[in-house]
Amino acid sequence: MRKSDTTVGGLAVAYLEDGPADGPLALCLHGFPDSPHTWRYLLPALADAGYHAVAPWSRGYAPTGLAPDSRYTTSALAEDAEALHEALGGDGRAVLVGHDWGALAAYGSAAVSPDRWAKVVTMAVPPMSLVGAGFIGFDQVRRSFYIYFFQTVFAEMAVGADDLAFLDRLWGDWSPGYDAAEDLVHVKEALRAPEHLTASLGTYRSMFQPDPHGRPDGPLSQPWLYLHGRHDGCIGMELAPADAVVLDGAGHFLQVERPDDVNRLVLDFLAR
Repeated sequence: MRKSDTTVGGLAVAYLEDGPADGPLALCLHGFPDSPHTWRYLLPALADAGYHAVAPWSRGYAPTGLAPDSRYTTSALAEDAEALHEALGGDGRAVLVGHDWGALAAYGSAAVSPDRWAKVVTMAVPPMSLVGAGFIGFDQVRRSFYIYFFQTVFAEMAVGADDLAFLDRLWGDWSPGYDAAEDLVHVKEALRAPEHLTASLGTYRSMFQPDPHGRPDGPLSQPWLYLHGRHDGCIGMELAPADAVVLDGAGHFLQVERPDDVNRLVLDFLAR
């Protein structure tokens, strides 16, 4: 893998890439609290299959810059995906892979720009249009305590304390039993600066604000694969779509917990 950068819409975007530059684009989008390094197993596998595999740091996650328009909504993340499609020479063969917030960005882009993305793979967060009242059920509200806490003025102080130890606890709760030490090094590098931490929380804070650029998250016209970890401590199994592929022994960050299985499922889906 190699690190590169570009500028789209006034936003300086850094990304990891692998594979031939003239191959079909495979854009892999991360969520919170995360970085492109959790795609370290999938990017080489996509590259071996002939794809130009690209995983950007999301807007606000260093070394990508802060959003010049101060927008951290899912619609802004979807727009970034489309801008990268243009900047990286994407065409109708391009595929979109998203995890967590990256999944929500993928739904928004795939629904509005179906000609850009031939296939879509998402993980860990289903379309909100399919979740319905399940998201406000007691069990899920308890899992989602951090969303409501992030609306407060105390969030930056709590999350930033003790070298962002709050994020260690989130990973521990969301992917029980997984040793996230390697992943958290990269996550903390992306969010350690106070302005970048605030930017990452901005996506949560935008959830309760009207979005004039809001996008539908389905139904998708493209072939779509959804993966969910059976032991996901962030989004409960009861919220997974009926046709989800469920991975035993995996939690929220299934792409690093079960990389061989995730790679196989994704590549088999793309090859069909």
